[in-house]
Amino acid sequence: MPASRDPALDLRRRLRDARRGVSAGERLAAADAVAGGLLALPFAPTQGYVAGYWAVDGEVPLHAWQLRLPPQCVYCLPVLNEGGLDEGDNTLRFAPFRAGDETRPNRFGIPEPVLEATSLLQVTDMALIVLPLTGFDAKGHRLGMGGGWYDRTLRDHRTAPPYLVGVGFDRQRVEALQPREWDVPCDAIVTESTTYLREKA
Repeated sequence: MPASRDPALDLRRRLRDARRGVSAGERLAAADAVAGGLLALPFAPTQGYVAGYWAVDGEVPLHAWQLRLPPQCVYCLPVLNEGGLDEGDNTLRFAPFRAGDETRPNRFGIPEPVLEATSLLQVTDMALIVLPLTGFDAKGHRLGMGGGWYDRTLRDHRTAPPYLVGVGFDRQRVEALQPREWDVPCDAIVTESTTYLREKA
């Protein structure tokens, strides 16, 4: 008998293929539109640390948002904690980053700022965190890559701040996701055409 397929893996594969299918021109236009959506959020910070990500595998780039941030906001990138201050708890720390700063690839090949572990910022230092996603629904549920890095990082920080905002393309929306108990919902999802604000219980 053929091995049974994992529906979650199939969904991730389909949504990643859809994301990769976005043309270069559409991707740049989406980056600009998403920047506008992020800056228009009702809780968009005017100062403090905000975290984005280094776009890979067809993700929406955040350079337009980074360039348009208020002057008192400090843009940061995530750094894997795999053996640093807390003996490698497989969560994320954050490092301030400006274009031109030195980076090095982590074990997934994603560039990270080069910064001493003692200088890395905690999740509680962030005013807002923008998360990449593989899929999402209109209720703020996010499907990640499956590694659980953001969920582990945010599991004890389910109330804002930091505010959590997922970013993706319209084509990554699904009708409904079934969150697991460890999944952390986003306060908003921003795409190139729409902002979905999560209704608070």
